[in-house]
Amino acid sequence: MTQQLVAGIDIGGTNTTFGLVDARGTILFKETIATEHFPIPEDLVAVVCEHIKKAFEPFAGKYELKGIGIGAPNGNFFKGTIEFAPNLKWKGIVPLAKLFSERLDCKALLTNDANAAAIGEMIFGGARGMKDFIFITLGTGLGSGIVVNGEMVYGHDSFAGELGHVIMFPDGRQCGCGRKGCLETYCSATGIKRTYSDLLIGQHEKVNVGMGADARYIYNKAVGGDKTAIEAFNYTGDILGLALANSVAYTSPEAIFLFGGLALSGDFIFKPTIESFERNLLPIYKNKIKILPSKLPENDAAILGAASLIWKDDGH
Repeated sequence: MTQQLVAGIDIGGTNTTFGLVDARGTILFKETIATEHFPIPEDLVAVVCEHIKKAFEPFAGKYELKGIGIGAPNGNFFKGTIEFAPNLKWKGIVPLAKLFSERLDCKALLTNDANAAAIGEMIFGGARGMKDFIFITLGTGLGSGIVVNGEMVYGHDSFAGELGHVIMFPDGRQCGCGRKGCLETYCSATGIKRTYSDLLIGQHEKVNVGMGADARYIYNKAVGGDKTAIEAFNYTGDILGLALANSVAYTSPEAIFLFGGLALSGDFIFKPTIESFERNLLPIYKNKIKILPSKLPENDAAILGAASLIWKDDGH
């Protein structure tokens, strides 16, 4: 009996990573190319497809290519398009799923990267068996995917679930979306760097918090007992916990998963987040909802998430 493989493709502003994934979540092949080298999307599609075809050759007798899952910024699941993605050189609306489907002659599904990772958590990670959960990515920004009754919440236009752009402080920090005070300007790798810098300035510390002071730097300072770094984590967790407590009122999830570089900080981010979360929850929700680290492997989550679009579509 012929087994099946899925191509998982994650398109980012800097790199595009792609691979072949089996039904158990084993990645049989993985490669990365620079997205920015391809100002024309059709050129990127052509190169990725050639690499996938070549990689598939050793498996051709035993496997068939079931489909292509794509995670991409501003991905529209309903239309298979990338729409006005600010971090890509491609302008306007790009029919990316169609381009891949035509070249590889199989089904292609596309959604944004956070939604793809949420589905990956459901198929291959810690949310297996869960029907209601929220997935949060704490990277350069804050992405999210919301699953209700076993289905991703897309809304009427495929752009639901943007928790990173819930306004926490009117007239707060400037966000890349053009508004001010969005959650991701506080609760992200970029946000905690800003908080750490602001705290140092408030203490009149003349410290260079430039390129070296990323989230890992702040984490290492906290591990070393630096009070300002610990305070930055506490402030970040306090805001994140409040935002997550508010999100519970909409969907009453079983769990909330945190993923990404900032989530790897362990108790420095989880402890203040959980304390704020429980403190701000409506009483009927208290002590019912777990906040957990993602069980997706950090380096493979993007490919697994993208591939999960196809496996889930098949009722995997």
